[in-house]
Amino acid sequence: MMWASDGAPLTAGVTREMALPIGAMHIAIRLGDQPLCIFADARDEKGESVGTSVLNGVRVRAYCRQVGDPVPSVGAVLRPGAVELLSRAPAGVLASRHTRLEDLWPARELSRLLQRLHEAPSLDARLLVLEDMLSARLPHLRGIDPLIAHALMRFDEGATVKAFVIESGFSHRHVARQFTEAVGVGPKTYLRLLRFNRTLAQLHARPELCLAEVSIAMGYADQAHMTREFKEFSTFSPDRFRRIAPAHPRHVPLFANGTHVSFLQDTSMDQRESDKTN
Repeated sequence: MMWASDGAPLTAGVTREMALPIGAMHIAIRLGDQPLCIFADARDEKGESVGTSVLNGVRVRAYCRQVGDPVPSVGAVLRPGAVELLSRAPAGVLASRHTRLEDLWPARELSRLLQRLHEAPSLDARLLVLEDMLSARLPHLRGIDPLIAHALMRFDEGATVKAFVIESGFSHRHVARQFTEAVGVGPKTYLRLLRFNRTLAQLHARPELCLAEVSIAMGYADQAHMTREFKEFSTFSPDRFRRIAPAHPRHVPLFANGTHVSFLQDTSMDQRESDKTN
């Protein structure tokens, strides 16, 4: 999946947001001199500059980043195995961090891509430029391991890790090692991320459902189980997510009109929400 943006923030007045994990790696290219800046948490004043062209490895926890600067950008979510379009490094090595594209890709090719993107007259034209670049590198792609391709298909269909391991005929250790190398996380974590993202979509699209109904529909043991897992990936509870009501479910605003939207590490609120489920 590819995307392009004119740089307008999803929510007016927001300067930072929490980017929630999607279970895949992606590239992002900012067409300007303003680099992407990420922060340790909401109280971090300095942050860390990670560059203007980056590969974001698969993550298992949300991270805080600066937004609001009107910087046009373009990017693509990469399917497992497609990291070879940019690097020979296994996905597991690139997981949970941002890597500058200049550290992965020949400088001349990256420079040419950036030049073409800057010259493109529209968002659609920029998408075509990025698509051309990725397509040109496809002949060098070895292709995803059939074992991993089959695992991804079966997991999307609802198979458990145990069921797939038995079905594959390989040992659990072999499947886990190969899967982590190709995808960036182990198969159990990948399944949890799939369920987390389905839960995000349900919470965002179906506000009329109570949290207990959502937890049952998503296959959690109970509402408390869903809340624990949701907070592990996002840093906040499902109830708080609904009250924030972000414009996009995976981009949750932290600051609006200069005021901190205080939901991170709000222990008193988290305790009250926990009490409701007990």
